[in-house]
Amino acid sequence: MTHGQKIQALVGLLLGMFVAFLSSTIVSNALPVIITDLHGSQDQYTWVVTATLLASTATTPLWGKLSDLVSKKLLVQASLAVFTLGSVLAGFSQSVGMLIGFRVVQGLGLGGLQALVMIVIASMFSPRERGRYQGPIAAVMSLAIVAGPLLGGVIVDTSWLGWRWTFYVCVPLAVIALAVIQRTLNLPVIRKEVSLDYLGAVLIAGGVSTLLIWVTLAGKNFDWVSGMSFGLVVLGLALLAIAVFVESRAKDPIIPLHLFRDRTISLATIASISVGVALFGGAVFLGQYFQIARGYSPTAAGLLTLPMVIGSMISATVSGQLITRFGKWKRYLVVGAIAMAIGFGLLGTIDAHTNMVVIGGYLFIVGLGMGMTMQNLVLAVQNNVEPAELGSATSTVTFFRSLGGAAGVSVLGAVLSNHVTDLIKQGLAAVGIDPGQTGGAGLANLNELPGPIEAIVRGAYGDGTARVFLIAGIMAAISLVAIVFIKEVALKTESVDEQRMSEIADGATPSATDDGHDDRRPELVAVLETTDDPGSDAGVTPARDHGEATTVR
Repeated sequence: MTHGQKIQALVGLLLGMFVAFLSSTIVSNALPVIITDLHGSQDQYTWVVTATLLASTATTPLWGKLSDLVSKKLLVQASLAVFTLGSVLAGFSQSVGMLIGFRVVQGLGLGGLQALVMIVIASMFSPRERGRYQGPIAAVMSLAIVAGPLLGGVIVDTSWLGWRWTFYVCVPLAVIALAVIQRTLNLPVIRKEVSLDYLGAVLIAGGVSTLLIWVTLAGKNFDWVSGMSFGLVVLGLALLAIAVFVESRAKDPIIPLHLFRDRTISLATIASISVGVALFGGAVFLGQYFQIARGYSPTAAGLLTLPMVIGSMISATVSGQLITRFGKWKRYLVVGAIAMAIGFGLLGTIDAHTNMVVIGGYLFIVGLGMGMTMQNLVLAVQNNVEPAELGSATSTVTFFRSLGGAAGVSVLGAVLSNHVTDLIKQGLAAVGIDPGQTGGAGLANLNELPGPIEAIVRGAYGDGTARVFLIAGIMAAISLVAIVFIKEVALKTESVDEQRMSEIADGATPSATDDGHDDRRPELVAVLETTDDPGSDAGVTPARDHGEATTVR
């Protein structure tokens, strides 16, 4: 692909990313209204978010492994189509249970998008050059983060539309993204013998799901110290232990364990888990705080997140340009992690009456940290792996970040639910009301409560949310420790496809054994197809990524 073709393809990929982020942010801001309308609970509020994160977490490594084996273009389109289908079905939900189920379908597609977009971009641009495009990537993400809550707020506040249109509105954009990707994205296809570790994928998903269910339900549906609690923990850990055993012996493991021998990947994984907990776990409750605790409309709640979005866009753009210019990336990761830890730590001091300008300043600091941290962690890993393992390595880091996010939402959601319940009981007792006579005052019946009791519930959410942000700050500090010990490696100046072509050129003609088999490395064999066109470079031309195989062993 020429530089112009790469830019056109990048536009299509960013449009697909925009659709995914827009859908997520629209829904997150509308959730308080959705849960209240469907008479859901705080735990269900958490699981509407967790279901998508968990599904995307479980499938991300599978999408990444497939990208090393078959057409990346086909996979991007498939993941976008699945995500869109899930969005449409979610709009038809008649109960919170149905909504959670269709959010799982959304997560299946989201798992592909969040891994594949970065994998394809890495295939087209070198690590050194990629910093230049972090600005546009951050701008698209920031625009979606801004437009989503605003658009979602307008839809929810418009009586003749309603919250269901927060799911439908992304469908036309998804269709356009599919058309643009079909027309512009043309990459060499690497097709090898496929041997996917389905058992490993199922075991990983089962183990993680079991532990998340335990975290969410313990303390409410059963005691933390009980037979049910013990059983779920043992089952979850056993499934994960078996998954490690299976992965260590699989021909093509979903998560190649040998990757963790690399210091950068191991530390980046630890940092990604912590960042996931901090970002997803902390940020997902912002909309709830603004709407439930402070009484703002969904539209206003979206506007109040602008400081965080602006900070993220500024830091991602500036750090990306500096990385491309000087080739240094670690300093920005360190500064970003520090900013996140400080920002969340400050948010851990807020209550139901904190000045909104002060909160905006804290969110701006968090945004600065987000912009310098998220994409640069992926960049560090992609710069440190062989071209043949780009998909697996990228999806592994993305997997653990999503795992941290899913765990963060579940854990922090459980912490918030339990803490808010205690605060409501204390508040009711303080005014002489027996909590048992209120029918379980909380989010599910908020609009039906008498004025004084409603004020107590809203105040409890305002005071209780600070604990969530404080835990997020601690996790951001853990990511800082991991980042400090990552060894900085100079950024490569060739893209993954260019590295493969260089290796083929260095290998000259293929060597053959006595039995006629080709001895070249498998990942280099199927990159290019031979052509008789004298105008092509070195007698070869990239195969178009329309699903056809190139030279196959």
